[in-house]
Amino acid sequence: MDKILLCVLSLCILFSIPAFAADTSILNQTSSGPAYGVGYSVQQTEDGGYVIAGTKYSYEPALLSQIVWLIRTDTNGYKVWDRIFGGPQSDVGYFVQQTSDRGYIIAGSTESFGAGGKDAWLIKTDADGNEVWNKTFGGSRNDWARSAQQTSDGGYIVTGSMYSYNAAHLSQMVWLIKTDANGNEVWDKIFGGPLDDWGNFVQQTSDGGYIITGATKSYGEGGNSALWLIKTDSGGNEAWDRTFSGPRDAIGYSVQQTRDGGYIVSGSKIPYSGGTGEIWLIKTDADGNKTWDKTFEGSGDDVGKSVLQTRDGGYIVIGSKASSGGGSQSVWLIKIDDKGNVMWDRTFGESGWNEGKSVQQTSDGGYIITGSTYPYGSGGKGSIVWLIKADGKGYKIWDRTFG
Repeated sequence: MDKILLCVLSLCILFSIPAFAADTSILNQTSSGPAYGVGYSVQQTEDGGYVIAGTKYSYEPALLSQIVWLIRTDTNGYKVWDRIFGGPQSDVGYFVQQTSDRGYIIAGSTESFGAGGKDAWLIKTDADGNEVWNKTFGGSRNDWARSAQQTSDGGYIVTGSMYSYNAAHLSQMVWLIKTDANGNEVWDKIFGGPLDDWGNFVQQTSDGGYIITGATKSYGEGGNSALWLIKTDSGGNEAWDRTFSGPRDAIGYSVQQTRDGGYIVSGSKIPYSGGTGEIWLIKTDADGNKTWDKTFEGSGDDVGKSVLQTRDGGYIVIGSKASSGGGSQSVWLIKIDDKGNVMWDRTFGESGWNEGKSVQQTSDGGYIITGSTYPYGSGGKGSIVWLIKADGKGYKIWDRTFG
């Protein structure tokens, strides 16, 4: 299949899609009222505290909507401040990173602003969470940003998905957007074929290029999605891509360049028809060729949402582990060595429905985790943001809920 031709056809269409600046008239409020939501991304901040991006459902004011939620805590997880961004429709923050000026960059999606449907949304704040600028990118159909990173030139790289007519077929494609320091688009690239393809995570690599993971149905087998790894140069032009099949549906959620120049990818796969998902971890060399892979199976539908290399050369993975009956689900933290062998694993929230979305190693050698918990702490009214601090062996030191 000629991927280049398909991408060229789609790029011709994409260049005609404008980026719109959102109306900021009701952005940047502080939070009030009841809130039920999810934490999608967490990072330790320069001062040792933590920042969480996610979404909450709340009356703000007298209007029930889904809003981007930014929460800043101290070193013990107690809230210092929080901010919301959004309008009357559904707005979600999927990723946050502290920037070089001690502010924050948030990537997500908005239905409240932009060209219609969902649009990719990039929000820049100062150190106190006050909006500096925000940008939307997309057309009249559903587009969104899943991940963003400040780049070495002070701008930002964003990945997600966009809908476009590709060869007379409406499909979802991987979208890579490069902006300057003010969020203005410098260039964008799309990757995909006649079926649905999507991007979940991007990181700048040591050579100045970018590594993306997500999933592709266009280049999967038998109509199933395959985990997709795409390497580009500094201009976003594809250097190579690799697909990894399930043999049923597979998807990549997180990727990181490793110290040996290769890559570690986490996601999930369904091993057989009618089966449930397994956490899938893949280690590759610098050219994306698989060195090893490991699966971690609980007793239900298990998903690996975030992976990173730890200081000892091994890896830490966060995800969710469902019970055999499907009535409950736990946050699942797995520590493995540099060959993929399990050193230990821990679960949090053995009752109710709990999800692990993001993990980072902290300056003390432990781990910070965010996700959601239900009904723990929520009074049975809905899921709420969960922040968990673990030590270097994965044992919980403290946890906090926000809702």
